[in-house]
Amino acid sequence: MTHQMQQIFECVPNFSEGRDPERIDAIAGPFRGRQGVKLLDTQRDEDHNRLVVTVVGEPEALKSAVLEAMAAAVAVIDLRQHRGQHPRMGAVDVVPFIPVRNATMAEAVELSRQVAAAAAERLHLPIFLYEESASAPHRRNLAEIRKGQFEGMAQKLQQPGWTPDFGPNAVHPTAGVTAIGARMPLIAFNVNLGTSNLEIANDIARKLRHLSGGLRYCKAIGIALTERDIVQVSMNMTDFTRTALYRAFELVRIEARRWGVPVVGSEIVGLVPMAALVDAAAYYLQLENFAPEQVLESRIYE
Repeated sequence: MTHQMQQIFECVPNFSEGRDPERIDAIAGPFRGRQGVKLLDTQRDEDHNRLVVTVVGEPEALKSAVLEAMAAAVAVIDLRQHRGQHPRMGAVDVVPFIPVRNATMAEAVELSRQVAAAAAERLHLPIFLYEESASAPHRRNLAEIRKGQFEGMAQKLQQPGWTPDFGPNAVHPTAGVTAIGARMPLIAFNVNLGTSNLEIANDIARKLRHLSGGLRYCKAIGIALTERDIVQVSMNMTDFTRTALYRAFELVRIEARRWGVPVVGSEIVGLVPMAALVDAAAYYLQLENFAPEQVLESRIYE
């Protein structure tokens, strides 16, 4: 990174490839060894068949790297052959931008629009803007945009209100449709259950997610982890400052108990703000009058 006052944005693109190492390397390659960009994390999941990249950088360098990675994904992924547990509509499924330092949400929205316009022109992709970048209220929620997945998108694009914001009004034959936007930091938080019954995970997910009357800043689906012969409640926590991780975890445990099923573990995909974990630690340790400033590392790196 360069000057201390330089704007920094985070980007967490999700690609529909979690199994082939060569394809994954081709997609992640544009983020490596690049001035003005730092690759923080790559996580691939074979059950989900999905790659999640976490990268931070200065606006122009980040924009260039993201467009190269998108081009690589479009070149190597054919969604007609793609199978995985995670819902998807595009080879480059979703590209969120998050303001990190000396940057506003409005500037993240503008960056997302620039990337969307350039990607649509260069890669002939239909692109929806979502979350803070959304052009209409019914397009804010990624789940609503993705509904129908790749196989149902051709029909969806012909419906009133579902013309893409950028690019052709037709699904890319192999790369599908992409959503690009700006948002708050999101935590991908999964809880694993000691059963192979997917309906149990689906039932718990319905009770958790906001759309079904659950936690306000929680999106949830049930997923089968076939290699481990268990199921998972897979969640996106869209604002951890308002819906805490421990609250979601405890609600999963409460509902699992009704089925006589144990929680066997949990995981975080990608990076997580330290404050979210401090919040959970304070809850489970029943700490009184605890403040994040009491974490040693938070004082060292001020």
